[in-house]
Amino acid sequence: MENRLKNKNAHNPDVWTAIQHLHTAIAAGGVDPKLLALVHLRVSQINSCSACVYAGVAGGRKAGETDERLHNVTAWREAPFYTDAERAALALAGAATRLQDGAEGVTDAIWDEVNAHFTEKEIGAINLEIALTNFFNRLNRTVKEPAGQTWG
Repeated sequence: MENRLKNKNAHNPDVWTAIQHLHTAIAAGGVDPKLLALVHLRVSQINSCSACVYAGVAGGRKAGETDERLHNVTAWREAPFYTDAERAALALAGAATRLQDGAEGVTDAIWDEVNAHFTEKEIGAINLEIALTNFFNRLNRTVKEPAGQTWG
């Protein structure tokens, strides 16, 4: 696959500054970077964004995540490798991401489970990670960004 954007330096620098601020806000939420990496990876898998799946695995490893957990996040419901808190975050990520599929979205049961494990500040960071990942997935799928790069 070849990237449709030939001049990657043509991006508006204000956009990249804004994205850096969003990453700073996510980090300030106090959520374990390994969990954020799993959320990023799962959202990217749902959206079939190969560039972000590749970067998500690399980012997860950099955060200290194991290959076993990274490789099984696609089957997190059945795999024994995740805590109840991680499962709640992954359920939230899936429900928020699948809105375009006509799914019912984030149910009260999903929200209640997330609230049982995270503070409002942490939930805000997880939600922002989900939204930002969906943003990148859509951009990368539009321009056909190939897998094989990391951005952090």
